[in-house]
Amino acid sequence: MSTTFRAAVVTRPGEPDAISILDLPVVPLEPGQVRVAVAAATVNPVDVAVRDGVLHRAGVIDQPERTGLGWDFAGTVLEAGAGVDLAPGTPVAGLVGGLDRDFGTYAEQLVLPATDVAVVPDGLDPVAAATVPLNAATALQLVDILGDGNGQSLLVTGVAGAVGGHVVPFALERGWLVTGLGRAADEEFVRGLGAEFTAESTTGWDAVADAAVLQERAVALVRDGGRFVGVQPSFPPPTERGITIQAVGVVPNGAQLATLLDRTARGELPVRIAEVLPLDRLDEAHAAVAKGGVRGRYVLVP
Repeated sequence: MSTTFRAAVVTRPGEPDAISILDLPVVPLEPGQVRVAVAAATVNPVDVAVRDGVLHRAGVIDQPERTGLGWDFAGTVLEAGAGVDLAPGTPVAGLVGGLDRDFGTYAEQLVLPATDVAVVPDGLDPVAAATVPLNAATALQLVDILGDGNGQSLLVTGVAGAVGGHVVPFALERGWLVTGLGRAADEEFVRGLGAEFTAESTTGWDAVADAAVLQERAVALVRDGGRFVGVQPSFPPPTERGITIQAVGVVPNGAQLATLLDRTARGELPVRIAEVLPLDRLDEAHAAVAKGGVRGRYVLVP
């Protein structure tokens, strides 16, 4: 096994040359950990925020040497630590949690707790599997915060995005009357998920799931005394009109991920891939994500 591996990390947050591709040392495994060869890693909006130094300036990230990029991945087990029952070569996917860390999934390999990964089922290729952990888990954990809808109205902003598109089926299962807010071109996709659709920002909703990170603009759409659940726990919008303000901070959960991967493999959850690019071309993916309006995920392969 090589003693080093390549990884793309932020070394100059907020600068044009923010990202460096470094050769990092392979570290020994601790009990309960697994070493994975990364086959695919997705590009998410939070990665662009880390690159741009937004979270460093806010004091959320404090990594003086380098900050890891990338949250979710798919790959194969290289090595398992003591107490881990995963054979080398097992296909897995997983989620690296937290923001203030010096490693991420934009790498040839990574080490993480075995409880944060799940075996990829047959029929789901690594590129597709890599798109599941962050977005599907965020959506599911967001809907868990909302709880049962009991016929109440829910507006999902950014409904055609990766998180919003997953919120819809989970919210429908919990009894919410779901309407997606998106562009007119997204209507067919949204209705295909079983939700109603609107391109207009109307008010009076019992709850809003703010996958588009509209923040205060989304709070304004909630009825008095209603609920808002966002996706930026570090930057909650102010409370107004008796509205309950909450946000999901996604937590890795291998058992939950196994169910999400199985549902994706069975076609119950959407898989949308914008483009697959080598790690060396991550600048292109970041530029596209920063521009907005991407449908599907950019996936990087080492």
